[in-house]
Amino acid sequence: MHNEHIEWWEHHHVFNAEKKAVEKRTLIVVMITFVMMAAEIFFGWLTNSMALFADGWHMGTHAFALGISLAAYILARRYAADKTFAFGAWKIEILGAYTSAIVLGLVGFFMIYSSVERLVAPLPIHYNQALLVAVLGLAVNVVCAAILNTGAPSHDHSPSHGHPHEGSHEDLNQKSAYLHVLADALTSVLAIIALLGAKYFNFNQLDPVMGIVGAILILHWAVRLISATAKILLQREMDSPVAAEVRQIIEADGDSKVSDLHIWQVAQNQYACIVSLVTGKGRTIHDYKTRLQDVHELAHVTVEIYPCREGN
Repeated sequence: MHNEHIEWWEHHHVFNAEKKAVEKRTLIVVMITFVMMAAEIFFGWLTNSMALFADGWHMGTHAFALGISLAAYILARRYAADKTFAFGAWKIEILGAYTSAIVLGLVGFFMIYSSVERLVAPLPIHYNQALLVAVLGLAVNVVCAAILNTGAPSHDHSPSHGHPHEGSHEDLNQKSAYLHVLADALTSVLAIIALLGAKYFNFNQLDPVMGIVGAILILHWAVRLISATAKILLQREMDSPVAAEVRQIIEADGDSKVSDLHIWQVAQNQYACIVSLVTGKGRTIHDYKTRLQDVHELAHVTVEIYPCREGN
């Protein structure tokens, strides 16, 4: 990805791993989802199934969101070596995941609105046709989920580390795409349950009720993904175990004190660090950088030393 010659005194800012395989899988899922979306919308309208019709439109929004994830991978790869990005282009993926999470939340709200509308004004449902397409939709979603989940976790091509902190290597862009497919699968399952309940037990209200149940779960997923991505975009990461580990290593000799510390994520399992410290010993910047080599997640380290004044 980055073939530019680097001198011994230079370093590059390409921290994110190559993800062409994930990008290709996402493209396949986008194409499959778009085709199935068209089929569900058509047959949902034809059979008057709210669960199926809504599932088709939800799949449309998921196709759009999956397209966002795909575009994020393409742009992050394209601009990986662009020096106008201070710490690489990885956050394009996070921005894509954040946007996708918002779309997922909108899907949840739309499901609630549509389901309540059908509770108030129910329509007759053509069960056999609707069940056929709902089962087909579920099968497609299972296939798409399997495609996206191939090779997971998605940090296969990241540098091998000794003790990565839990969750720090999670690909949130891939997770957002996977959640959209999972949400589609969920609505397909709920549509099947609702159609069977209405057909065999005459429980016609089950169709919109299942829509509301699915919407609540989808909103829960959306909120969690928005929280995870927003935390990275806002650089709210000083509670990371990496920050605590850096502070512990610097202050381990009992004669050095961290006066200022900044930690932020620049790739799935990579962090940048700026640390200012006060020390009473004649240690050099190289001494502290050598110590911090044990924190394998640190990809970029800046150390600033203030000698301790006499009497302090």
